[in-house]
Amino acid sequence: MPVTTPDSVFPSPGGDDFAKFASRRSVVHSTKGIVACTQPLAAKCGIEVLETGGNCVDAAVAVAAGLNMTEPCSTGIGGDMFCLYYDAATRKVSALNGSGRAGAKYTPQAVRRSLNLKSADEDPDARIPMSSVHAVSVPGAAAGWCDAVERFGSGKVSMEQILRPAIELGERGFPVSEITAHFWATSEAQIRRASPNGAEMLKADPAAPDGVRAPRAGEIMRNQNLARTFRALAAEGKKGFYSGRIAEELIKVVENLGGLLEPGDLLHHLEVGSEPVEPISLKFRGLGVAEQLRDSILVDEGEGKEKGDLDVGLELWEHPPNGQGIVALMALGIIQELERGGKIPTFGPRDFNTAPYLHAIIEALRIAFADAAWFVTDPSVEEVPAESLISQPYLAERAALFSPDRASGVPAHGSPALSSSDTVYLAVSDARGNAVSFINSNYGGFGTCIVPSGCGFTLQNRAANFSLDPRHPNVMAPRKRPYHTIIPAAVTNLHDGGSLHSVFGVMGGFMQPQGHVQVLLGQVVGGLSPQQALDAPRVCIGNGMPEAGAGRGELDLAVYCEEGMPEETVEGLRRLGHRVEVVAGSKRSLFGRGQIIRWSVDPVEKMGVWSAGSDMRGDGAAYPL
Repeated sequence: MPVTTPDSVFPSPGGDDFAKFASRRSVVHSTKGIVACTQPLAAKCGIEVLETGGNCVDAAVAVAAGLNMTEPCSTGIGGDMFCLYYDAATRKVSALNGSGRAGAKYTPQAVRRSLNLKSADEDPDARIPMSSVHAVSVPGAAAGWCDAVERFGSGKVSMEQILRPAIELGERGFPVSEITAHFWATSEAQIRRASPNGAEMLKADPAAPDGVRAPRAGEIMRNQNLARTFRALAAEGKKGFYSGRIAEELIKVVENLGGLLEPGDLLHHLEVGSEPVEPISLKFRGLGVAEQLRDSILVDEGEGKEKGDLDVGLELWEHPPNGQGIVALMALGIIQELERGGKIPTFGPRDFNTAPYLHAIIEALRIAFADAAWFVTDPSVEEVPAESLISQPYLAERAALFSPDRASGVPAHGSPALSSSDTVYLAVSDARGNAVSFINSNYGGFGTCIVPSGCGFTLQNRAANFSLDPRHPNVMAPRKRPYHTIIPAAVTNLHDGGSLHSVFGVMGGFMQPQGHVQVLLGQVVGGLSPQQALDAPRVCIGNGMPEAGAGRGELDLAVYCEEGMPEETVEGLRRLGHRVEVVAGSKRSLFGRGQIIRWSVDPVEKMGVWSAGSDMRGDGAAYPL
């Protein structure tokens, strides 16, 4: 039988065949639990942990580790994590902030000197390059994984059991998926030049320059150094990452490249760990959502009340600042105020992805980003008026900036009354009714592409999101966390005290809150299934990367429409004054990759059912237990 090589199965490296054909996927159902993520082999890591007796959080950490192994172009233990956990027993949503901080020597003045930048008076908008060693902040993921398991895990599985499937992938090798191979190839040059240890992140090949290259789709990749890192975390907990060999190599490579991190910065994070924080939320009853939900409520869900007496609607939960989830809440709240004020109609399924519908979403997002770009920072260092930003009076005030007839420019940030706040997204649910919305990121692709020797992972570039302007709330400061793009989301029902509606997320830099608004409204206004909501073409304002905003007071005025958006919609947006660009091929990665897991109850059997969708723009799917 002839041998089939990867090159005969997949397009040659560098091709532009990403999502070449429209996909058709079905919603995946299960009564026991679901893992939805971008990599099948990583999903299997989570399924194994669920089968062993772990809960959704135990499984989510296993998936995050598996994604680090199989999709290092998006995520890793050298980055950060956030999660929202829904506890079915208490009907409570809890949040964990697993983001790292700047080092003790990180000041705007020190970084400007090192980068030979002008003073803040001469150039207040100067930025830290994404590839700079100064973009490295303390990785928070390792502590976040351990703290999430300790706080929300089942207590029935150990970290060794949780990380074992990912360790086996690294030691035995795994075939590289198609989209991951594409982004690995595009990052190869930066991996080679970023640090002396880049070969660790490439495939050994005697025929390649220097004996290494980016792995191609379908080829076997091993990462025994990352497996070794995971073994240290499994055996020693957080201490195995923030002290000892791994910490020494991390500091060594950063110092050798002129960075300012010190051993004490890692020990500080070991001591303080991840931060349990209160999630923020907004109640949404607009656009006919309350009426639709009231019709679907089972008789006994009202606990003896008449349906007409119930407070019906949804509550969208987001991670608080320093994350940008508040953008999604503000945009959704502004849309609700626009309808209340008669500036937009009550959109329904026929309006989904029409020009007026998207115009309202685009303008609401622009207003929300204008505020977030100024106010979102580390609330433990600066005062962040999160409660005021999502209050009804302030949202109504900001909604007044909207015109139904024309596109706006970039609005200035508002002044709420101050109160006295590349990435992988995954969702996991379990048989007990619990669910977790979990996100882990290097930030831009492989991050800085800087590799600590013998560790098998790259260091994030999250500190590039700091402002170097001392007048800005998000200005860099010692032991401060920057504006963060990664945001998990959860939705609960109002009528019964907080039963779960869904956990979901859309990855992709500044696309994330935009994706949250679009896929949620796609379901509750457009009448789409979880899978259809993810399959639908999306829009993105700005370009989804750092130039688009965080802490820099600027937004690209272009509206990027994904290939497949109706031509009538594209032309309608142009007539409203939007500068529209249609994005096709591999550049469609701009619109992110999402996962949704919904909860419902069979009306006859009274049995709970998980229903999930997974983005066709990714390599993965939703996998039932």
